[in-house]
Amino acid sequence: MSSETGGGVVVTGATGNLGTSVVRLLSEDPQVPWVRGIARRTPGWAPDRTEWHAVDLASEQADLAPVFRGAGAVVHLAWAFQPTHDPAKTWQTNVLGSIRVFEAVAAARVPVLLHASSVGAYSPGPKDRAVDESWPTHGWPDAAYCREKAYLERALDAFARDHPEIRVVRMRPAFLFKRESASEQRRIFGGRFLPGPLLRPELLPFLPDVPGLRVQALHTDDAARAFHLALRHSGARGAFNLAAEPPLDADRLGEMLGLRPVRLPRTAARSAIAAAWGLHLLPASPQLFDAVLRLPLMDYGRARGELGWEPEHSAPDVVREFLGGLRAGEGADTEPLRGRKVG
Repeated sequence: MSSETGGGVVVTGATGNLGTSVVRLLSEDPQVPWVRGIARRTPGWAPDRTEWHAVDLASEQADLAPVFRGAGAVVHLAWAFQPTHDPAKTWQTNVLGSIRVFEAVAAARVPVLLHASSVGAYSPGPKDRAVDESWPTHGWPDAAYCREKAYLERALDAFARDHPEIRVVRMRPAFLFKRESASEQRRIFGGRFLPGPLLRPELLPFLPDVPGLRVQALHTDDAARAFHLALRHSGARGAFNLAAEPPLDADRLGEMLGLRPVRLPRTAARSAIAAAWGLHLLPASPQLFDAVLRLPLMDYGRARGELGWEPEHSAPDVVREFLGGLRAGEGADTEPLRGRKVG
């Protein structure tokens, strides 16, 4: 760990998909004297040199001062994906909660802030080439997830301007998956009534090929390594794209899963998603589907060149691991990730 982050590290959202990987990596680093994990509900999981603090960032009474005191860095990962039918509620947690974190970092004079932004912060962009970190970050305004991520990019611009003494890093990862997060992500995107064991390629007659559906994936542990490297690199500032190769589309997924891609018009796919979402059968909103079709592909050359980061898992390997976790009902021993029965 660099001299500026010689103290311990505070991690918000520490029990989630990315948080568990970041906490695990930091707890294994002998240069990190302690890790303080913040979550709404403290887990039974107890990595070395890690202590837990139950704090709800959505609450105006959230007291972050004692948790941040003496920290060498804060890694802000906390995020609520649901309820998608109540964007005011996710705004309370994601935007107002994040601003509380930023203000507490400044008040506690923490020298380093790492923030988990996302590919979802980017404005619509190309699918045939990758863009760097200079691509506009205005998001897709109809989707709450993108709108909130983009708003926080502007908040961080102002924060970095007003606090030049704080090293601010924002990571923009692609969609993150690992085996231990499979049950959580099934509930977030597919709904709690979707049986994981039924998500088997051999049960599908074909693979829907929707125009524009070309995305990037990344193993959560690979993203955690990038956060760790950015903590150690005292010169790292600004934004870093994180993604694995190759991009995933219907042709590649069909080849990987042994399924025949069949072209499905956007309107038909969106109508089906909108109907299921309107009936509260599907948590993922049609607006998020619209955004995914428009997200650009990201070039991660800056992370490679400045941090020395390379993903260890290919995108197809990430998908295979995740699907295996879905079928087995996998989940880590934290409240967000714990595997649960359907219903």
